[in-house]
Amino acid sequence: MVDYEFEVKRSAVAYSNMRDPSLLKYYYKNRTVELMDRTELRGSSPPDIFIGHFDYPNVYIGPLIPPEFGDTSMLGTPERWVGKSMEQIIEMRSSLVRGMYKSSVFNVENGKVEDYIKELGLAERCVDANISFASKPVLRLRADDDSQPYGPSAKLKDFSIDTNITPNKKVESAYSDIDMLASDALVELYHKGVEISKIQKALCAGLLGVGKNRRFVPTRWSITAVDDTLSKDNLKEVKANESIDKTRVYEYCALDNRWIVMMMPGPWSYELVEAWYPKTVWNENGKDVSIFSSYELFDGRKKYAEIGGCYYAARLATSELLKKEGKQARIVILREAHPGYILPVGVWNVREHVREALKTVPTEFDTFKSALEYAGTKLEIPMKSWITNSNILRYTISQKTLGQYSMKVAAKN
Repeated sequence: MVDYEFEVKRSAVAYSNMRDPSLLKYYYKNRTVELMDRTELRGSSPPDIFIGHFDYPNVYIGPLIPPEFGDTSMLGTPERWVGKSMEQIIEMRSSLVRGMYKSSVFNVENGKVEDYIKELGLAERCVDANISFASKPVLRLRADDDSQPYGPSAKLKDFSIDTNITPNKKVESAYSDIDMLASDALVELYHKGVEISKIQKALCAGLLGVGKNRRFVPTRWSITAVDDTLSKDNLKEVKANESIDKTRVYEYCALDNRWIVMMMPGPWSYELVEAWYPKTVWNENGKDVSIFSSYELFDGRKKYAEIGGCYYAARLATSELLKKEGKQARIVILREAHPGYILPVGVWNVREHVREALKTVPTEFDTFKSALEYAGTKLEIPMKSWITNSNILRYTISQKTLGQYSMKVAAKN
């Protein structure tokens, strides 16, 4: 049995100086060499599953299993990865082998593999399993910042579970209610304190929703669906609250990402602005920093955010704090992704690290200008570039200018 808490600490010491992207990717590949030289595997699933989205609705479904027995739950619980380094996360996730079995997303009630996927989605604890592959697993590094990375994969030849499943009681209750809408089930599980990652797996495994409408949901889609649904539910209450009265700036650094969360007085609006340095995930071959943004005003968005799943993950984190405080605010999140962030690790990185930022004591300001100046000292990219690429920052500056102009006119009269 592997002690994963110990292993990731040992990994941090062994690879603490590895910051070159090519070396880190080589390490990722090297970690999986042994896993690719076999056609059978036995181990304890965290539990974890992966549902693909290519060729939808006929997709590959299957388990994620490491070649170890015991408590492997950390491998499938990103909420526990805060404070881990990129090397530590690779150490953990590269050990998970993905089994692939072609099925229809509508086929949740028929088939042995389909039943096992549902059992893994229900499971409270790690599940011992056996899998055999049609060929040796192959590693494919994916540029997907929505879902967590994993090790090599191969088509399933056979799959069986060795242990009796102990279901998560809260998930089992939602699964048993065949008349409850999936969106209502997500909110109910969230209010009952079920971890976001567990809720996502339940949706992914086809456990939620009205019975006749249940289906497997591709992993990357289920992650965004949960973040989107839960944040919208929070915002129903947030938008009825009073505004905060001072501008706040929260800050945090993790995985060579710098986060600045600005909360300003006013009705709810929200924007995520991301700046990707050259040699990072979404700007690997670029020569200049690339900046992207997505935003919404009080009435929300009607189209999927251009910036992707990270948008909804950060919105969930901010809506949680405002709901807890009984306040609303105008929010802009500024993210600098530096060259050390060279492999995508999933949108949990955004959700959990924005959550961590919001646990800190913010610096408060009486004026928006002073808050901007302070935020500028915490980022490498000049504030002028952030303002140019941010709709809400530009609007707030314009609003202040118009307000000051009106005051001057009133004074003259």
